[in-house]
Amino acid sequence: MTPTVFILNGPNLNLLGVREPQIYGHETLAELRQRCEDHAHSLGLNIDFRQSNFEGALIESVHEARDSAAAIIINPAGFSFTSIALLDSLKMFDGPKFEVHISNIHRRESIYHASLISRTADAVIAGLGTDGYLAALKAVAERLSNGTPGNTSRGLQQPTAVLS
Repeated sequence: MTPTVFILNGPNLNLLGVREPQIYGHETLAELRQRCEDHAHSLGLNIDFRQSNFEGALIESVHEARDSAAAIIINPAGFSFTSIALLDSLKMFDGPKFEVHISNIHRRESIYHASLISRTADAVIAGLGTDGYLAALKAVAERLSNGTPGNTSRGLQQPTAVLS
């Protein structure tokens, strides 16, 4: 059976390609979804690609992932810095979790420096543009093929950061 990876996108990412293109680029969310689908297929993965501007909808997606996903890749966007509820839901998912940010949040205003979601992520990929999603998919494929569980099972205290 081909593993499924949930790719979850938070608020305002539906406007990818038109919202602050100097920061986030010109690629649309639909184009990113297609790139992720193509890359996942080449890695032997299926994806369930979702976007919501609503915190509860993302939390429900994480709950659903507990029963049907092998891993989660999440760009929580603005919820990165505010959502304890999203953090708590992700703590209940035992598979690999990768947090992705299109921009390098550590080079931006200080309000963007402290992601709550990073506390439960196996790795954080920031600053690679939308290629960060592809890097996360590759990492998921490697993690799953090696049989390495998510950070809950390994007992990691801090995620690994990949920054450009």
